[in-house]
Amino acid sequence: MMTTVEIQGFNVQGLHIRTCNADEMQPSTARIGPLWRDFASEVAPRMAPAAQVYGVYHRYESDSNGAFEVLAGTDALLQPSEDAVELSLCEIQSGSYVVFEATGVMPQAVIDAWGRIWRYFADPQCPHQRAYTTDFERYGTAGRIDIFIAVRAL
Repeated sequence: MMTTVEIQGFNVQGLHIRTCNADEMQPSTARIGPLWRDFASEVAPRMAPAAQVYGVYHRYESDSNGAFEVLAGTDALLQPSEDAVELSLCEIQSGSYVVFEATGVMPQAVIDAWGRIWRYFADPQCPHQRAYTTDFERYGTAGRIDIFIAVRAL
């Protein structure tokens, strides 16, 4: 299922890496999996009750072929401890987003959803054009993930 929504900008903080899709296809150079493992051990224990978990894709070099940053983060943390790792801040930009829903076992549910997203935007009849500003995954309960893809006004 897919919908289009308007998002008001907000901040997410967490850990980040720079990568590209070609590197993520090879286990020896993939960095997103280790990023999420670090998030689980270093950030998740510091999350405030009812905080949301996000995966944010931003600072795109060009399109899906170029480098980009990924931030594994949250919208609300408890007071940081003195020995806590330093976190990066990312602003989700205001604008129009196409939302794709996914459910299932992680990480396969997200991998499958991104396959659908790439096919959707590759279709010559696609009514949207990706903006390559900020895209994000919002993780819910019971294995539900909403993936928000920024689109340009046509």
